[in-house]
Amino acid sequence: MAGKMVYPVVFKENKSDKVPFYVYVPDLGCATQGTDFADAIEMARDVINLTIVDMEDEKKAVPVPGSVDHALKDGEFISYVDVDPVAYRIRLKNLSVRKNCTLPQWLACKAEEAGINFSKVLQEALTERLGLGDTMYG
Repeated sequence: MAGKMVYPVVFKENKSDKVPFYVYVPDLGCATQGTDFADAIEMARDVINLTIVDMEDEKKAVPVPGSVDHALKDGEFISYVDVDPVAYRIRLKNLSVRKNCTLPQWLACKAEEAGINFSKVLQEALTERLGLGDTMYG
């Protein structure tokens, strides 16, 4: 699995169109668009992550960032977009799984009386213990 990477992305502003920014990722051959530059960066991040996850699932080699030269055309510029396909894959597969755990009966009774959601407490505790912060919550 690929870790964090930074890909060069070609942006082109098109002021006469309803979609002002076109986005192209030469290394991966994928494209998208955005309503403004910030949206275009987010859309680029999404299409890069999704393309990498698809390539990994299909057992294809993921191109190294910057492996393809791209001659800029009029109105195009390059910016770099950071991606984390591992975290992206986790968010895509953020399905709930059932885990059984045991605890003393007196503690379970106290927690139930207090209206505590056992699943939420376990998720929060594991997230904290693993040092994941809020980044892995869907």
